[in-house]
Amino acid sequence: MPAVLPPPRTGPGLPHPERLARTEDGERLHALLWRPGPGWRMVSSAVLGGGLGERAWVLNAQVAHGYRRTDPARHLAGLARAAGARGPGVGLLTAADVSAFGRARDQGAEAAVTAGVSVRGWAAEPGAGAVGQAPPGTVNIVAALPVALTDAALVNAVMTVTEAKVQALLDAGLDCSGTPTDAVCVAARTPGDGTGAHSFAGPRSEWGARLARAVHRAVLAALPGGG
Repeated sequence: MPAVLPPPRTGPGLPHPERLARTEDGERLHALLWRPGPGWRMVSSAVLGGGLGERAWVLNAQVAHGYRRTDPARHLAGLARAAGARGPGVGLLTAADVSAFGRARDQGAEAAVTAGVSVRGWAAEPGAGAVGQAPPGTVNIVAALPVALTDAALVNAVMTVTEAKVQALLDAGLDCSGTPTDAVCVAARTPGDGTGAHSFAGPRSEWGARLARAVHRAVLAALPGGG
């Protein structure tokens, strides 16, 4: 007979982000910093803190158009330290103005999105990937669930977020699946002692469906003119 696990640990979602500003490369630039503290596991494609593990903060930092630094992880780490972030975290970059971000919630699932779509296209573009580095246009998505997920479900959640993003872009009339530099970070609660974790986060699972709806609405809100 299979073991019956107690309900997964739940808790409050991510706090509202702190809004930061700095002058760099002659431009006034903004950043968003979430500091939820301990008790979170995150999976991310970010250049800083990417992969899967416990993370204490997420920084989404705007950079100047024409950004050419070759040490983005070090740059982000310095910005996070200057803002007082401590411990391991996730750092995202974008040329979009992050002060104009879209946010949505759906029954505990939440998403915050910054969207720069001037450089966009289809993922399976013929001949793409052969040369150079794409400019940082970027749709950055930070999403969170107030429950624990298994490692596989966290990866599943990234798929769900991506599918919802593409659906929103198409619903907005944009002829693309994203930009060449899109990044994602999905946060879930750390399983407590003796508690289980959700094994699925696909778009037809309980929490995956909520996540998809939150991301879809947040992307639409973040797009220019989405309000």
